[in-house]
Amino acid sequence: MRGAARRAAGLQVVRAAGLGDAVRTAGEHAAGEVGVTRTLPVLSGLRALLPGGGLRRGATIAVHTSSVLLALLAAASRAGSWCAVVGLPGLSPIAAAEMGIALERLALVPHPGTEWTTIVAALLDGVDIVVAAPPGPVAPVVAGRLAARARQRGSVLMPAGAWTGADLTVAPVRGVWGGLGAGRGRLRGREMTIQARGRGAASAPREVTLWLPAVEGVLPPVSRGSKAGERGAGGREVGGREAGGDTLRRVG
Repeated sequence: MRGAARRAAGLQVVRAAGLGDAVRTAGEHAAGEVGVTRTLPVLSGLRALLPGGGLRRGATIAVHTSSVLLALLAAASRAGSWCAVVGLPGLSPIAAAEMGIALERLALVPHPGTEWTTIVAALLDGVDIVVAAPPGPVAPVVAGRLAARARQRGSVLMPAGAWTGADLTVAPVRGVWGGLGAGRGRLRGREMTIQARGRGAASAPREVTLWLPAVEGVLPPVSRGSKAGERGAGGREVGGREAGGDTLRRVG
């Protein structure tokens, strides 16, 4: 009874956030619906990073930087998948749009409060990709239950940061900002080398190097002759650019 009450409370919070049409209980899924498309698409530059060239339904993929996290949502959202982001109040819709995410299919729950776990579980019932930024350390038993729910429902659980038992962990290992000349200009994108490590067939590390925002997205390609010298790996980073006089905003 306690578990049923918690699930009901989570659904109530999700629907109060305006996501009632996107989320269904497990019993409302049509038979065989989950198995129609087993892999969700990703941007062409990210395909070599992932087993099967896309986001496998039921997988848990931990992502260690916000720009890569947004890039992983872009192609799936444009193809019609709903995505939800829980617990990232600083996420900029401008940055999401610049990555190519379809904002009309991006649901945000920036302040889940004490119901973080139940909201994530409820969203896994009916949303294709659920990005989950925990408010603090997640007990292995809780991480295991959410991963099991993703497998059962055929959703992709995408924790923001470290996650016990993740099928795949994606993190940048090198990065160089582009757009600045000799002390002037605007940050236009970042050339990043991203590495993925996982379990089983994905145990061998894979790396790709690409520009984020993606060159096939909203922004034009950045000249390789205009790089800035910043380097970094992992952690939080600026996810948007100056547009129309707006200042850079942090994602995550």
